[in-house]
Amino acid sequence: MSLKLLYRGPLSSCNYGCTYCPFAKHHETAAEHAADEVKLQRFLGWCESYRKPLDVFFTPWGEALTQRRYQQALARLTHLPHVGRAAVQTNLSAKLDWLDDAQPSKLGIWATFHPDWAKRQKFVAQCLELEERGISYSVGVVGFPSVLDELKALRAELPPHVYVWVNAVKDLASQYTPEVLQAFTALDPLFPLNLKAHPSLGKACAGGQTVLSIDGDGVARRCHFLREPLGNLYEPDFESKLGPRACTAATCGCHIGYVHLEYLGLQQVFGRGILERVPQREWRGRP
Repeated sequence: MSLKLLYRGPLSSCNYGCTYCPFAKHHETAAEHAADEVKLQRFLGWCESYRKPLDVFFTPWGEALTQRRYQQALARLTHLPHVGRAAVQTNLSAKLDWLDDAQPSKLGIWATFHPDWAKRQKFVAQCLELEERGISYSVGVVGFPSVLDELKALRAELPPHVYVWVNAVKDLASQYTPEVLQAFTALDPLFPLNLKAHPSLGKACAGGQTVLSIDGDGVARRCHFLREPLGNLYEPDFESKLGPRACTAATCGCHIGYVHLEYLGLQQVFGRGILERVPQREWRGRP
């Protein structure tokens, strides 16, 4: 079984200006970019030296693929024999010429479509290039009811096998009409799972055992949502800190977290596509 590292360094700049996002249109200084580069290179060096089955998922606060260093990092990771998957969350706005340097069978792309900032035709063209290159990818939106028509059009223009997901806006959940709920669920059968906060206190989770959140300084946590550190990735005895643990949070409402809760059975549903959110089989459980 591979160790899955969800890396979130200090990068926090984005080329989009979504009103609900705190990093909208934030521009980092040259010094901030340089500091992020140093931390990223240290992390990549560790990944190269680990030599055991490893998957890496970049989950930045901002947009990573507009930065050449993250394009190169993904390509570099795909050529390591012990790395099974190198994935990233992205708005898919950057040019894709960097893919020429990567091993496509090891890449995973979690792409978010932002109708207010991207033309659907261009976004679909980017997706189709991923398709032509044989790269595993999913696409989706933040589930504001106002994006429903654009989402339906996006679904119609993508290959049928591509998973289209909807992230529920939890603050609006009580305001979703039955028609909106039905429409989102028709597009994303897993939407009802994302709509709720799942009981997690005392529940078994892969976080802290085979899945870890890593920050730019190498501090390892069970997931992005539990702040207590387990240790540091760069410490010699790092692996001694890994082990099965029950969750200490009352609930878990974000896909990137609850997908690792054992009782939901989603690790079996997503399989090798778990990082880029690509289901490998139909989910037959109950939300």
